[in-house]
Amino acid sequence: MDFSGIKAIAFDVDGVFTDGGILCDLQGELFRTFDAKDGFAVRMAVMHGYPCAVITGGRSKSILERFRTVGMKDEDIYLGCRIKSEQLEDFCRRHSLSFDEVLFIGDDIPDIPALEVCGIAYCPADAVPEVKAVCDVVSSCRGGRGCVREAVEAVMKAHGDWTFDPKLYKRMF
Repeated sequence: MDFSGIKAIAFDVDGVFTDGGILCDLQGELFRTFDAKDGFAVRMAVMHGYPCAVITGGRSKSILERFRTVGMKDEDIYLGCRIKSEQLEDFCRRHSLSFDEVLFIGDDIPDIPALEVCGIAYCPADAVPEVKAVCDVVSSCRGGRGCVREAVEAVMKAHGDWTFDPKLYKRMF
């Protein structure tokens, strides 16, 4: 797969950054487990100037807080999404991108509209069959277990950007 035309990356959350499991306390607060290596990959993308977005049906404030810690801008964190291609269109418009320049990672049926219009459709190994059928790449990794890292690395390596600058990292994070 040629990732050299990709300039931005957009992600679903549950089943992509997480294994899909959600814990709920008695007050209704939802808890998710995120893979730190996936988060670091997004930080690398942000450090190198790649626009990154989260487009999720989830509504928890914890999602917003998690993605702020990896350097995403609030306006690129879309919560409560129902037709994800609409938020992907907004993300592209605001960053002067075409759909073809965006890799989208999704794992379940609500992700299909965004996967069908993006430049490269990517999913974790444990995505539902309907999603796998529309994806260009099925990761070797499961959701919450490195599929984000794999995709981000592929894009950045295609551009020669998978390099770490500790001083820049310290300044940004």
